[in-house]
Amino acid sequence: MKIKYPYKIFITTSLVIVSILCAGCMDNSSNNHNISKNNDTITVTDFLGRTVEVPKSPDHVICSGPGALRYLSYLEAQDKIVAVDSIETEESKFDARPYALANPQFKKYPVFGEFRGNDDPEKILALEPQPQVIFKMYSTSGYDPVELQKKTGIPVIALNYGDMVNNKADMYNSLRIMGEVMDKEKRAEEVITFFDNAIADLNERTGDVPEEEKITCYVGGIARSGPHGFQSTEPTYPPFLFTNAKNVAYDPKNLTTADVSKESILGWDPEIIFVDLSTTQSEDKSSAVYQLQNDVSYKKLTAVQDGKVYGVLPYNWYTQNQGSILADAYFAGKLLYPEKFEDVDLESKTIEIYTFLVGKGDEEVGRQVYEKMINAFSIPAFTKIEV
Repeated sequence: MKIKYPYKIFITTSLVIVSILCAGCMDNSSNNHNISKNNDTITVTDFLGRTVEVPKSPDHVICSGPGALRYLSYLEAQDKIVAVDSIETEESKFDARPYALANPQFKKYPVFGEFRGNDDPEKILALEPQPQVIFKMYSTSGYDPVELQKKTGIPVIALNYGDMVNNKADMYNSLRIMGEVMDKEKRAEEVITFFDNAIADLNERTGDVPEEEKITCYVGGIARSGPHGFQSTEPTYPPFLFTNAKNVAYDPKNLTTADVSKESILGWDPEIIFVDLSTTQSEDKSSAVYQLQNDVSYKKLTAVQDGKVYGVLPYNWYTQNQGSILADAYFAGKLLYPEKFEDVDLESKTIEIYTFLVGKGDEEVGRQVYEKMINAFSIPAFTKIEV
């Protein structure tokens, strides 16, 4: 059928107009998207109760204080940092931080301040590119977050690190806040679920063991701001709590590390002894290993006489490394309840933990971190110590 000439003009003109309008809509849509992205902000309430407005999914951030960069690494957003605190670039004979071992590139970043939150506003202002957000952990120590925000003009989000036992809600809230800011909400929930599932698995395996059948145990040489001797322990040691172990030093009122008397240890006479290998940094008489090998009193302990003294990974290293806590828990479980953990291969389990938390799903990275952690000290972790 022939279309009459006037109709041809009408149709052609209409198509041109529609085409122009569509092109205009596409251009406007694209511009609006860019503007929306550049001006998209969210408001969060930090752990000091401050309302802080920050860019949504910022491209440039820094992490101040113990554990802040660890949590960002858990969220797989560590590529957004533009600088690090001094601990990340230090050359040290010992390092038991899985997140740092998995990210050797941290050593090449500029430094914005000293470790433990002692930030330098001038160095921060000199960074190029400038951070859009500062995540600050342990805000009561180091540079005050309110003053830091005033000095730099950069939003500072104060967070509480929490822990896996008594302050789990704080830990999860910090992960969720960071996840919301970094557009990593899904990953934050995956990390939280990973922790919950691991703890539940450990508890399910050991929760029904009768009290009278449990083997008594003790952990010594627990680190706190450096290495300590055999009398340094943790009354609420998480690997023991998660496996329902019979910790002879257990005290529900003491939620931190503590020094116990030699007399108490001798009186408890644990059947199995675990030693936090951070103690071997001392390399002298203050080392828990040296004390067990040379103190006549400790030679009388049942665990020493039976050759049941084992090294475990330190996890208090620039605050708690949760992956190492879980690895230690599975190791403790296999020793204390072999039949309950027959299906667990400790090496595979530990690699799985590090692969998920700090390896971005790359098993080879998880394996490399595992090897470095196991051999970080003069005595390999998860092995018998000759005393």
